[in-house]
Amino acid sequence: MERQLMMQNEMRERQMAMQIAWSREFLKYFGTFFGIAAISLTAGAIRKKKPAFLFPIIPLSFIFTYQYDLGYGTLLQRMKGEAENILETEKSKLQLPRGMITFESLEKARREQSKFFIDK
Repeated sequence: MERQLMMQNEMRERQMAMQIAWSREFLKYFGTFFGIAAISLTAGAIRKKKPAFLFPIIPLSFIFTYQYDLGYGTLLQRMKGEAENILETEKSKLQLPRGMITFESLEKARREQSKFFIDK
């Protein structure tokens, strides 16, 4: 049992590492796009004297900030803290519909499903 728990934790850590690595890689490409777009939109706004060209920078900056925070900031620590808070104070929101799954309920569903396939 302990080995299984250790293996599950190792898999979880690897998945988290992949998520962080993906976010950092995405940030490189999106950062380049954001930089080029910001410079181009600013130049267009100045040249055409239309400040409306600057509006797309606002949502793009939110995306950029989120990805930076996920890859290099403290977003994962804040998410972990919030998850711990939910586990401690909001346990009722984590309840499964109809309660916990039991062996009997699984067997009942399996039998009903096998009857369904046999009848067809």
